[in-house]
Amino acid sequence: MNPDFMSALTEIEKDKGISKDTIFDALESALVSSYKKNFGTSQNVKVNIDRDTGKITLLAEFTVVDEVENELLEITEEEAKIIDSKFEIGDIVTKQIRPAKFGRIAAQTAKQVVVQRIKDAERDVIFQDYIDRECEMITGQIQRINRNNVYIDLGKTEAILPPSEQIEGENYEQGDRLKLYILEVKKTTKGPQIILSRSHPGLIKRLFEIEVPEIHDGIVEIYSVAREAGSRSKIAVYSKDPEVDPLGACVGFKGSRVKAIVDSLYNEKIDIIVWDKRISQFIANALSPSQVIDVIVDEKEKSALVIVPDYQLSLAIGKEGQNARLAAKLTNWKIDIKSESQFDEYYENLSEEEQEILDNMMNRENGFEEEVVNTAFLERIGMLEESEEDNTDEVLDSSLEEPKDEHNDEPFNEMSEENVIEDMEI
Repeated sequence: MNPDFMSALTEIEKDKGISKDTIFDALESALVSSYKKNFGTSQNVKVNIDRDTGKITLLAEFTVVDEVENELLEITEEEAKIIDSKFEIGDIVTKQIRPAKFGRIAAQTAKQVVVQRIKDAERDVIFQDYIDRECEMITGQIQRINRNNVYIDLGKTEAILPPSEQIEGENYEQGDRLKLYILEVKKTTKGPQIILSRSHPGLIKRLFEIEVPEIHDGIVEIYSVAREAGSRSKIAVYSKDPEVDPLGACVGFKGSRVKAIVDSLYNEKIDIIVWDKRISQFIANALSPSQVIDVIVDEKEKSALVIVPDYQLSLAIGKEGQNARLAAKLTNWKIDIKSESQFDEYYENLSEEEQEILDNMMNRENGFEEEVVNTAFLERIGMLEESEEDNTDEVLDSSLEEPKDEHNDEPFNEMSEENVIEDMEI
């Protein structure tokens, strides 16, 4: 085989990640196909290519018989003994064939088989490359936009960002570079299809892992994330090291770390919440930046009644119920929010027995108000934001599990720019 051809195989192996063995197998199949095209489809043919020198040996196999019925498959004992006197009836005789005798059609058939095999091998390499990268973050460049689908150039292949996984209101232009979450990798008849996302909560988790060394090193863990892409997210974190402040680690010096994440997400607001093993405390933290007076929990129903100051009811609920909704998703508990006056009215209408039961469920005697992590701090630095009036008092869903010691791919939430501390050092 031409030395230049062997060099070309080396280049293909390097550029496309396809092994030489795969290409040699394709060539062997191609030569078999072209031989059958040229000499007959019923011919028994074997092809061997030396992996070091590239030398091709093409052999046709014949069965030794007493009387030949098919010249393409059989040979008489007399003819076999001319080749080797040891051959007997039932043995297999091989004859070497010279590929130079192949015609134009046979050569074209060989070319088509090789090209198709290389394409299939390349698709398999790409699929295997990306199937193990599901739930990871990747950076890609927008190649084109068609029918609201954004096609991303990943180098060796093209991925798709469908409308359902885009951030509402975000503009996409050809040539823009984006950070994306690999949502799914699947095989199709046209090759591997890689589906990306900009709205998945997992993207926030990956961004925090990159921007916050303490999360990357496993010192600070992400417990859960709740996200409404393009608008607001909440992320619950906790520290394995009592010397490390999880909130300060995620915010960074003068908010540098969280700002880098916000800039990557179309200025999406991110609330960083400190996880607490006490569900009442965790729920109170999750409703940040609103102050919380008390949380009454029902472990059986996984629901909680949250009491907030009258003037902070709209802040606790949030615009169109967003703050309460995200808190419910973050904790995975049902949350009902009442103002202090609403609760007092409700309390007065209870019987003495019901009031006693409710008193036993309340946390005021445990110094609950002093233990709220974010609200007192934010109030002190004057960063409590005012939310649009919303009197919706709806019940929202969410859940709680003990944190795990290893990283996981569960969704998690972020912190808003209002919560960035201008003079905090880690």
